[in-house]
Amino acid sequence: MSQPVTFAVCGCGARGLEAYAPYQEQHPDEMKIVAGADIRPERLAMLRERFGVPAERCYPSDQALLAQPKLADVMIVSTQDRQHVSAALTALDKGYHVLLEKPISPSLGECRALREKAHETGRVVVVCHVLRYTRFYAALESLLRRGDIGKIETIDATEHVAYWHQAHSFVRGNWRRSDETSPMILQKSCHDMDILRWLAGEPCLKVQSFGSLDYFKADRAPEGAALRCLDGCACKDSCPYDAEKIYITSLDTGVRGRGKGWPCGVLASEPTEEKIWEALRTGPYGRCVFHCDNDVVDHQTVNLEFAGNIHATFTMTAFTQSCHRTIKVTGTLGEVEGDMAQNTLHLRRFGQPEQVIDLQEAGGRYSGHGGGDFGLMASFCKLIASGGGDGLTGIDASVESHVMALAAEASRQDGGRTITLADF
Repeated sequence: MSQPVTFAVCGCGARGLEAYAPYQEQHPDEMKIVAGADIRPERLAMLRERFGVPAERCYPSDQALLAQPKLADVMIVSTQDRQHVSAALTALDKGYHVLLEKPISPSLGECRALREKAHETGRVVVVCHVLRYTRFYAALESLLRRGDIGKIETIDATEHVAYWHQAHSFVRGNWRRSDETSPMILQKSCHDMDILRWLAGEPCLKVQSFGSLDYFKADRAPEGAALRCLDGCACKDSCPYDAEKIYITSLDTGVRGRGKGWPCGVLASEPTEEKIWEALRTGPYGRCVFHCDNDVVDHQTVNLEFAGNIHATFTMTAFTQSCHRTIKVTGTLGEVEGDMAQNTLHLRRFGQPEQVIDLQEAGGRYSGHGGGDFGLMASFCKLIASGGGDGLTGIDASVESHVMALAAEASRQDGGRTITLADF
């Protein structure tokens, strides 16, 4: 690669600036950020200081950035869900390729409009369905395509959201309301719909879904619960959702243990304990989880029928200790079971000894999503540098997963009615 692919970043939040942009730091010969936009001055300061973007190329809004002549090869669109398509459409008209944070949009019409615009302009649009770029799912897909377990019959997948992640992102945080962002099955689990479609290797024909917001609501609040965790809550000691535990004292998620990383970095840029205390006293992340304005589900199941008589079940649940994914695929000649947290697959061919496939890299260090964030960036930079083409998670493939997710949500809202995707 003689020259790095140049990028502008539209939305310098946790995904744009902390998941994808850091690829430049390890691979400056492949990626160079030359412009960016965010409404928060402190995020633009990070863009300048950490990634060397000149001040005159840092814009106070996505509209201001997109009003400029084309500044880079690629536009990363990592704004809020309902802003994605408008920014992406403008970027395509300006001549950019687009790397688009998921979900594309909660509107099926907008998903289709972006697909049509990508075809019309001949530009690359890749959606950040990062799980396909992990060693874990890539190895599983390859195993299935080789026929190691024969013809696929069933897939059973679970997304373990983790109790603290649900509280952070989907009760207190940015994705708590479907009318402002997206329904949970799309925002959180379009990754999983995409993976199920990819592993099945066949189009999805029908979906049926059940789920609800059962726990994180006012009538579930224990006696003595305060409106904010720091306001003398009588339930503080026994409540695992206590904001002080999650953001201050926890070795896994709190500022004393995790330091500047996610999730504390969402509460304050360059977080310190003092900044986090202030955020909990005054901001949304200090609210009691039973007294927020959230409406997205805290658990949901989906039944899916694919062509070729392949059937799948998917469960998304908030009520788990850790944040990871598990999967089991059965076939006519064997079965394979995997845990993404352990990064291992257990292959059991009928009548043969079990084979354990260890997918850990030396040192066991990964970027976010089990290495998927940097795997996506490596693949995308190579794709653009070579002149474009269909990416692994290009717009056509990605719209399929969104149709599946939106149909599942429609089914859930209609009491579990079976929906045929061709009709939907």
